[in-house]
Amino acid sequence: MDRSTIMRIRTVAKEGALAALAASKPGVQARERDVEVELARAEVARLGETVKEMAVKLMLVEGKGRWG
Repeated sequence: MDRSTIMRIRTVAKEGALAALAASKPGVQARERDVEVELARAEVARLGETVKEMAVKLMLVEGKGRWG
């Protein structure tokens, strides 16, 4: 392994570390992730309510069949 290979590996590692550090800083990118998380939570809540409604309907349908 010669000096130029070692220098190239060092440069690539340094650039990768700096890119990872820049990506981990709080800021615009973090806010975008927060928006995605909030949208996902809203979707989970909506789907949860839908499942509850369907469970009630199923219980009513099955209950009517047994009673009548």
